Amino acid sequence: MPNLSIFSGPASFIGLLVLSNVFMTFAWYAHLKNLSAKPWWIAVLVSWSIALFEYALQVPGNRIGIAYFNLGQLKIAQEVITLAVFVPFAVFYMGEPFKTDYIWAGLCLLGAVYFMFRS
Repeated sequence: MPNLSIFSGPASFIGLLVLSNVFMTFAWYAHLKNLSAKPWWIAVLVSWSIALFEYALQVPGNRIGIAYFNLGQLKIAQEVITLAVFVPFAVFYMGEPFKTDYIWAGLCLLGAVYFMFRS
């Protein structure tokens, strides 16, 4: 395992979680576009292979983050990052139309952020 001491601080936590979410979003959904003609077990193996990289980023990210945030704050940050990664993925990669529901969901998450991060 590489020495992660060069990565520290909230920015590293957020950066690692953004990267991990990119991998996880592809692991969860890209097979619907790219492997739909293949047997499900091939999609599982490919998705698990992608998810390995997600965990290699998410675990150190959360270990860094817990030094600055509590567990609830880590979770809410994860959800905000997930939506921020998912919407461009859905629109640009999967070709889904942009819906205002994404904006409403984001505003609801901002409310959750407020309650989790208020003093």
